[in-house]
Amino acid sequence: MDCLFCKILAGEIPSTEIYSDDKVYAFADIDPQAPSHILIIPKQHISSVNEIDDSNCAVVGHIFKVASEIAKEEGIAADGYRIVTNIGENGGQTVGHLH
Repeated sequence: MDCLFCKILAGEIPSTEIYSDDKVYAFADIDPQAPSHILIIPKQHISSVNEIDDSNCAVVGHIFKVASEIAKEEGIAADGYRIVTNIGENGGQTVGHLH
């Protein structure tokens, strides 16, 4: 598989870790579009929201829980923040791994 994020998870491409557990990995975006731009990806390869099913939907809830924890640690929770996911090429998705 030629997935950029899977290569990051495998340690083949360096990243700046923000958070990691057995389900997800969060890292700083290399081209941030906001003062705090952090990507949270499932460790299991899920191409996009279109691939979510009964076998992997729990990780999506976990991603949101982790996002909340990271926002608090980053000091942005009280002021507000955005969570965005793009789906498919026409939706602006540039890496075929849920993030």
